[in-house]
Amino acid sequence: MFAMSWIRANPEQFDAGLVRRGLEPQAAAVLQVDARRRKCLTDLQAAQTERNTTSRDIGARKAAGEDAADLVRQVGDLKRTISDLQTRADQLDAQVQTMLSELPNLPAADVPDGPDERANQELWHWGEPPTFAFEARDHVTLGEALGLMDFQRSARMSGARFVILTGALARLERALTAFMMDLQTQEHGYQEVSPPAMVREAALYGTGQLPKFAEDLFQTTDGYWLIPTAEVPLTNLVAGEIQDGATLPQRYTALTPCYRAEAGAGGRDNRGMIRMHQFSKVELVSITRPEDSDTELQRMTRCAETVLRRLGLAYRVVLLSSGDMGFAARKTLDLEVWLPGQEAFREISSCSNCGDFQARRMNARYRHPDSGDLQHVHTLNGSGVAAGRLLIAVMENFQEADGSITVPDVLRPYLGHLERISAAAT
Repeated sequence: MFAMSWIRANPEQFDAGLVRRGLEPQAAAVLQVDARRRKCLTDLQAAQTERNTTSRDIGARKAAGEDAADLVRQVGDLKRTISDLQTRADQLDAQVQTMLSELPNLPAADVPDGPDERANQELWHWGEPPTFAFEARDHVTLGEALGLMDFQRSARMSGARFVILTGALARLERALTAFMMDLQTQEHGYQEVSPPAMVREAALYGTGQLPKFAEDLFQTTDGYWLIPTAEVPLTNLVAGEIQDGATLPQRYTALTPCYRAEAGAGGRDNRGMIRMHQFSKVELVSITRPEDSDTELQRMTRCAETVLRRLGLAYRVVLLSSGDMGFAARKTLDLEVWLPGQEAFREISSCSNCGDFQARRMNARYRHPDSGDLQHVHTLNGSGVAAGRLLIAVMENFQEADGSITVPDVLRPYLGHLERISAAAT
């Protein structure tokens, strides 16, 4: 969301940011409705002042024993006028808010311009993709051959984009989530949270998923929404609150199930676990002062990188273009891990600085410790990382010629020191 005072003062900058997002300029349309709203409020204030003055005149006439019937009728008319003006002002305010709620955050100055992922910029990479003396298999081939990954029975009970993991693969996914949570809480200072997996509409509005992306979400019959990411409940921890600036940054992490309708996925990633309706993810969220959010984005990205480095997985860090960023982000760094089964880098973490965009939508503020002024916080979120995609990466990068999976050293304490997953390792 945007401050109307800023749009009034910077209409060209507002439009330029939207154009960078691939959208048409909107400042003129928004300001036109805002001008009507402000005119309505001016007329409302004038009518209220006239009503008050007339009411005093009625009292003066009655005190003097004079007839005040005409003034009483005038006050009655003014009351109806005030009611009509208030209703109209509320309608115009709602119209402005609706217009703004559909618009994405504006990209930061250093975000590359471009319509999609083709304009993304690789910033750095780490590690080298493994080489095999055999043809690398993808996770579906590996998992089904092990007898530990079942798409047929999951489709029978739930439909497409679900999977059943059993035995050692189920344990491996659990080990990955435990490893990530221990890393983020014990070494990186994130506070562990166990939040609800169902939220009200206001929570999703605050983080920007609603109203624009309702078709990507699952809703229950009694009005709750299943979270698409723990970003939603974790960021909403500060919704409607005023934080003590001395307590910032606040850093939270959670392991939750995530639910996505994938309405816009079409035929993409139909095979395997890349794009699922239900998956587990470790999420990272930071609440910061405005001047600290750029530095915090770099820190958050390093926290996610550490997961991949400890596992020995090759990856690259990509700065997303203005047309490829998420709705609420002003700047996003993606981590893309190498998947031998696809012979490609695929996104496994996305770390975004949302500036004050979400904070304005959810009215999350802080009191500056020096000046005492109230300001909106900045919010950041990132995957630390998606467990399903990390399972895919481990399976494909650590596969052996016989179809078994070598367990990375860092995970073995979580698996009873199991060294290799084979068909017999259940």
